[in-house]
Amino acid sequence: MDNVCMVKSGDATPIAYRRSGEGPPVILVGGAFSTAESEAPLARLLSPVFSVITYDRRGRGASGDTAPYAVEREIEDLAVLLEEAGGNASVYGMASGAALVLEAAIAGLPITQLALYEPPYVTGPADPRGTAAYRERLARLLELGLRDEAVELFLSAVDATPAMIAAMRRSPMWPGLTAVAHTLAYDDAVLGRGAVPAKRLSAVRTRAMVVDGGASPAALRDAARATAKSLPRGRHRTLTGQTHEVAPHVLAPVLEEFFAA
Repeated sequence: MDNVCMVKSGDATPIAYRRSGEGPPVILVGGAFSTAESEAPLARLLSPVFSVITYDRRGRGASGDTAPYAVEREIEDLAVLLEEAGGNASVYGMASGAALVLEAAIAGLPITQLALYEPPYVTGPADPRGTAAYRERLARLLELGLRDEAVELFLSAVDATPAMIAAMRRSPMWPGLTAVAHTLAYDDAVLGRGAVPAKRLSAVRTRAMVVDGGASPAALRDAARATAKSLPRGRHRTLTGQTHEVAPHVLAPVLEEFFAA
């Protein structure tokens, strides 16, 4: 992986990125808690074929952060990276990063192809009270600087059990999670009301692939299918045996085949 490069976004926020490999450009967009380092294993597998850009989304890693947060600013971050890539690129988004990629495509950014893994939309009955309660609680915890509690709240919301959360708190990964806890509010904002934005996605004419794991929760798989169906040029694919924590060595050949077509 090459050294860290910096570029300024539209609001002058510095965005840190790395580029590796030669070939057609591909940008990787991580989800909750992700940084460029998180995406490095997948980037290494793709770099023999593509010029791969990974980056720290604003508020994470070596990138800056400018208040107040707005989804539009994250779209601008991706726009400057597309310029760095040569003006356009294929883009892959993971989880809430997939939702961000879709918002960028809706906004008309020059994305040549887009691949998404399990955008965490809701397809079942809406729960506006539950959503509002989560957002209010998350905002309050972050305002008070209670990062551990904010991470626990998020993990509980995605159905992690108390035993799983306790094990994570004891693991070496926990400090990395709490370091970017404030960006959980950013991921939540990217998802909007939480439902698949089917009407807005109908205007996206970019060739698209939405992938899910065969062992992932039914709600995520339903959301992947609904997202693919909403995209005029969307296709859906399931990776047998994979979960939301998809293995890079399983995903990489699928992305390579799609982006090289």
